[in-house]
Amino acid sequence: MIGAGFGNIFKIPELKKRLLYTAALLAVYRIGVHVPTPGIDSVALASFFAKVEGTIFGIFNMFSGGALERLSVFALGIMPYISASIILQLLTVVIPHLEQLKKEGEAGRKKITQYTRYGTVVLSIIQGFGISVGLESMTSPGGASVVIAPGWGFRLMTVLTLTAGTAFIMWLGEQITERGIGNGISLIIFAGIVARMPQAIGNTFRLLSTGEMGIFAVVILALLMVLVIGFIIFVEQGQRRIP
Repeated sequence: MIGAGFGNIFKIPELKKRLLYTAALLAVYRIGVHVPTPGIDSVALASFFAKVEGTIFGIFNMFSGGALERLSVFALGIMPYISASIILQLLTVVIPHLEQLKKEGEAGRKKITQYTRYGTVVLSIIQGFGISVGLESMTSPGGASVVIAPGWGFRLMTVLTLTAGTAFIMWLGEQITERGIGNGISLIIFAGIVARMPQAIGNTFRLLSTGEMGIFAVVILALLMVLVIGFIIFVEQGQRRIP
């Protein structure tokens, strides 16, 4: 029954077009993850991330789909856009102008989206500058510097590259939402996490084979994943019937 439903998807021209468009844009995003930022010693950077795997750096790297580990042009990912969206949502409570825009329907929503884009660029510039300064002090376990030629030239180039990368991801997400199957930002985050799944599964089997992780822990982990997914589906399908 489910297989027949998936088979009918490609019999609907409009839906087929939207699926292919979404897949093409997600492929562009995954290609961009492998385009490195200029001025970085990729070997030294990979050694540094291998040392800090499992820390907060590893979590940010997962959400960026591995872009942070390579310091690609998409290293900041979509997080500045999400942060800007949250900030705008909070500001609508304290700023009357934003609250009024929220009540104006489609026109107000477009204006808030425009403010969100500006906020994304500002946050990307700040985060990009912080990353460029932090990279200059990073070294690999062997003592090699991550940055080939430190200085303001490198900082400005990194800020420009990372900001442009985030702006492009934001544009991809909006195009998927408007012309694809919807929820473009969520799909970009999903694509980044799924891209790391084969490596995560491989590491789990490696730990299991070496005895560092027991079979009981793997079973518990799998059950927790199923329960979390089930709970999310339950909440998403929840309805409040109003008489």
